[in-house]
Amino acid sequence: HGLFTGTVKIMYVYLVLFAVLSYLVCIKYIYNRQWHALRSSLKRTFNVSSERKTVGADVRALVVTAHPDDECMFFAPTIIRLVELNASVHLLCLSEGNYYHQGSLRREELLRSCAVLGIPASRVTVINHEKLPDDPKAEWSVSLISSAVLRHITDHCINMVLTFDGRGVSGHANHVAIYKAVRHLASTGELPKDCVLFALETVGLLRKYTSVLDLPFSWFLPSHFHCVVGPKGYKQAKAAMLCHRSQLLWFRYLYITFSRYMFTNTFQIVPQGPKNLKIY
Repeated sequence: HGLFTGTVKIMYVYLVLFAVLSYLVCIKYIYNRQWHALRSSLKRTFNVSSERKTVGADVRALVVTAHPDDECMFFAPTIIRLVELNASVHLLCLSEGNYYHQGSLRREELLRSCAVLGIPASRVTVINHEKLPDDPKAEWSVSLISSAVLRHITDHCINMVLTFDGRGVSGHANHVAIYKAVRHLASTGELPKDCVLFALETVGLLRKYTSVLDLPFSWFLPSHFHCVVGPKGYKQAKAAMLCHRSQLLWFRYLYITFSRYMFTNTFQIVPQGPKNLKIY
């Protein structure tokens, strides 16, 4: 009986080691393939010839956020990768983040964060409108957001828009309002024909806080667009987060350490056409 128990324990240890090594090999595979997958995804999205080695120059991306620090908390892997591909990346932030009357400070922090991520100040726009307050209880105007986003798309010849999905990643009402506005734009036919809308996928709480361990799930589950960063990209995302000194409460440090959004972003395309007239 003792020999059998010992054998079972040894087998259990080997199984655990095998599972851990398999997981590490899987993550290594993802890092080896992610550049190729990203380029292929962009080429398919923008109908770029498969023979072309570069695709970033064809991308004029607009990241639409609600508050200063959204850009690094949720979209850092995407911004970093697009900048590395020489894409033209713009940021439209729809509020100063003035919930605690620190709007001017948070605007400065946003510009420093964007500089770390690779977005120059000339491509950063912050809206300070009384109908778009930084307040989870406030109901933002869908038409006002839609107008602001459409104007930015038109002024800068944007062909790729990235923002939150219907659950807003954190469930914040201001995030959800942006998605509703983008859905509205998708339904009206006002967008340029070459403009593609992407919504950042919200994942469950367990996946959200499993850091780099979520990579295999993000990689193999279906998505239309996927960005991954390694240790260097994570350090860059972390440095951008640390620019937002006014927001660095203890739980933000936990977020920096454990959030999968510091390592990977997965997006779904927002379909365009009259079928999307219903906003929800």
